[in-house]
Amino acid sequence: MIEYKGYIGQIELDDESSLFHGEVINARDVITFQGCSVKELRQAMKDSIEVYLKFCAKRGKEPDKPFSGKFLVRLTPDAHRKIYVAARQSGESLNKWVSRILVETATH
Repeated sequence: MIEYKGYIGQIELDDESSLFHGEVINARDVITFQGCSVKELRQAMKDSIEVYLKFCAKRGKEPDKPFSGKFLVRLTPDAHRKIYVAARQSGESLNKWVSRILVETATH
């Protein structure tokens, strides 16, 4: 994966065409790019994102931000209760506890 201005590109090899294809995975809008080398991929991703940002500006549309910092999780009522109790027992709010646990899990 490569990153530019907070946008993350995931890359796959197309063996038949001997090209790498990439797509920005943390935006709802479709942003793609391709290249034959890492250098070409990085430049193609930068170019695609810059074109996207200019396109949004021209249309007066706010570009899709990579992340807002919020997401919704659906749980069973029993799981919700257990998580709430665990957060309270640790002396944290539910939001702070869940954030801490997710970050710890994602970085291990």
